[in-house]
Amino acid sequence: MRYDLVLLDFDGTFTDVEKEAGPFFEAYLSDVREILGPGFESDWDEATAIMSEDPANHGWLHEGRIVAPGNADPYLRATVVINMVLDRRGLYLDGNARTDLLQKLYHANYPKADTVFRSDAKRVVEALLASGIPTFVVTNSATDDVQRKIDKLAPAGRDRLTVHGNAKKFFVVDPQPNDARFEALPPTMQVEGLERPIYVRRGCYYEVLRGIWEKTGLSPERTLVAGDIFELDLALPAHLGAHVQLVLKEKTEAFERRAIAQLANADASEDLGGILRRVGLV
Repeated sequence: MRYDLVLLDFDGTFTDVEKEAGPFFEAYLSDVREILGPGFESDWDEATAIMSEDPANHGWLHEGRIVAPGNADPYLRATVVINMVLDRRGLYLDGNARTDLLQKLYHANYPKADTVFRSDAKRVVEALLASGIPTFVVTNSATDDVQRKIDKLAPAGRDRLTVHGNAKKFFVVDPQPNDARFEALPPTMQVEGLERPIYVRRGCYYEVLRGIWEKTGLSPERTLVAGDIFELDLALPAHLGAHVQLVLKEKTEAFERRAIAQLANADASEDLGGILRRVGLV
């Protein structure tokens, strides 16, 4: 199928997050040590073990809702584990204060991560940009940080690749302003074998998507969205009518594969080449 628009997630989709996150984790834990004091490591290790036993249900808890699996990538893993440790110690119990702390820890340490791209990242980005199909990156990470990483990749046609950072795909809220298309979305979707719901209505992410569609004059029905975490990257656009591509990695959860299988406009691939195959460039 020929698409009019391609939207790409970044971390985990175009990068090997497990390989690049070592320096991030070292710096993150140093900041946590300053907050909690020496000796927090036993709580951290115990929380990590509990999360790892069932990451689908011990996920990223934001404002009382699980919004992503806990082991989806190292950045999420750090957020999930520190949440569990703070709960255990009875600290930062106010939701806004907790969110502010977690965002500060993430954004302060993300730039310290290495940059390790998937082996086919440059080839795929260059093919998309050469095709003339408008292509955007939409990511939770800060725009400037992702811009710098893409500059290191240095794909031909780099000036045509726009990055929309701080997409807040984890916020289950109404967009501002709200509209009929968002109101028509189901609040949640169920996936076989997953005890909890997947929240579809992520208004901040919707604001970014809507803005791109309005700016380009294009529609969800002719858009392909690619990402590596189903409920953060793909559940909302799929329910808006976009086509979606799950880029698999070692820690992709089984329920994510089942979620893709139950949608008519969705597919999955082990590599980024699956995006090119969907677009018809290979």
